[in-house]
Amino acid sequence: MFQLTANHSLRKHNTFGIECHAATFATYEVASDVQQLLQAFPGTRYLPIGMGSNLLFLAPRFEGVVLHCENRQWQLLEESDTEVLLRVGAGWNWDEFVRHTLHHGWYGLENLSYIPGETGASAVQNVGAFGVEAGERVAAVEAVDLRTGVLRRFTHEELQFAYRDSFFKHPDEARQWAIVWVTYRLDKTFTPNLSYAGVAREVERRGVSAASLTAQEMRELIIDVRRGKLPDPAEIGSAGSFFKNPIVSVEKLEEIKQSHPGIVHFPVSRDKVKLSAGWMIDRLGWRGRSMGPAGVYERQALVIVNHGGAVGTDVLNVCRAVQHDVFKAYGVQLEPEVNFIE
Repeated sequence: MFQLTANHSLRKHNTFGIECHAATFATYEVASDVQQLLQAFPGTRYLPIGMGSNLLFLAPRFEGVVLHCENRQWQLLEESDTEVLLRVGAGWNWDEFVRHTLHHGWYGLENLSYIPGETGASAVQNVGAFGVEAGERVAAVEAVDLRTGVLRRFTHEELQFAYRDSFFKHPDEARQWAIVWVTYRLDKTFTPNLSYAGVAREVERRGVSAASLTAQEMRELIIDVRRGKLPDPAEIGSAGSFFKNPIVSVEKLEEIKQSHPGIVHFPVSRDKVKLSAGWMIDRLGWRGRSMGPAGVYERQALVIVNHGGAVGTDVLNVCRAVQHDVFKAYGVQLEPEVNFIE
């Protein structure tokens, strides 16, 4: 049965620590809870939410129903000599889930350790870090259509995963689905993913060979690297990386290199490259710079932070100022990873 709270503070449900209240806050565990809720609040505006690690509230109040999944069950659906199929409730804390998989000897999510959020949101945002994306491991998602109340099971192909993107983030589908279950396909043999240069350097610095590296050591290494680059939301409000790394044509890259020959970039395909948004922002002097109670993190230019007391529009103003300067200098439009909620 769903549970309701009126005028509920959402401060603990957004990692920016922005003060906002929901007219109604509802928790659910199974699909039937959501279906009953839709009958009780027909025609209402809904907002499914996890830890809010990718949300920015722009208004002090959300006039509608905020939905939060409390399903923390898990089921081992299939197991072979090489892999497992694990069905997980959407309400699990993401890092606790990653730790749980390693405890049972199921691998593939180590590089995504210590990312704030919940398992349901991992499939919405296609969270990624250090050369790995959650969507690579998601086999299926079960979600309730908030327009019709119908429970639908999405296959991996139907989820349309792309860089920080999925079916659930498309403009005509945004915030219209309440996720209940996510199914992951994980390996029973650990193979370290050292494709991210910073992780490979850290392994080398610690004097550990890839052949002897354990999954737990990998997890601890990833956590240490993240702590060195990103603020702890419990101490400094942020959403982690605020902007996507823009993907441009090779021709555009060559144009930029005429004025900025050292621009950091990575190949995506034969005719596309990914530019380092953090590098561009840093070179423009934004790292450590503030505009009132919000600003750019002193250790990582890709992160916008709440120094304390910021409202959503304070963060938005920093975002727009950074976008303006990057476009003026490089001719590239930065796209936020963060979803703006008005």
